Amino acid sequence: MEKILNNLGLCMRAGQIVLGENLVIQGIRNQEIIYVFLASDAGANTTKQILDKAKYYNVAVCQDYDSFALSEAIGKDNKKVLGIKKSGESFLKILRK
Repeated sequence: MEKILNNLGLCMRAGQIVLGENLVIQGIRNQEIIYVFLASDAGANTTKQILDKAKYYNVAVCQDYDSFALSEAIGKDNKKVLGIKKSGESFLKILRK
């Protein structure tokens, strides 16, 4: 699990992560996001919107981490939704190992 968080930091530095609920939803709609990290402690509305949109567009969602762990991994404060860009597919392969 810690390996995934470390690789999220690399992915962030490479510019392959989209941050924030609205930008991630927009990216899912435009089919630019291939994987979503949703904090386990995200609000009910945020969780519903992201899960519904991801299900409709067939995008995988990971809810294994809380907002503190995700935020710390990417070096930002209080982030609840992260999306991996389609161009970051090679990072996704690393994350899944």
